[in-house]
Amino acid sequence: MESTVLSLRIDGELLERLRGHAARRGTSVQDYVVRTLVREDFDERFKTAVDETEKFYGAGDAPEDQVRPSAGIA
Repeated sequence: MESTVLSLRIDGELLERLRGHAARRGTSVQDYVVRTLVREDFDERFKTAVDETEKFYGAGDAPEDQVRPSAGIA
């Protein structure tokens, strides 16, 4: 996979918090931020897929005792 450089200007306090989070996980700030963004992107894509599945199968027509595919997804 090709990678590209992204330069960010962030508040010093935020950078210190990111360093703390990264250190607790034994990783660099860059890796911590990238993994966080990848996880957030996956969560959004997964929720979209669930929503589309519910539309396709007509989740509004499901019986009350049936668990919806999106149960537990915030």
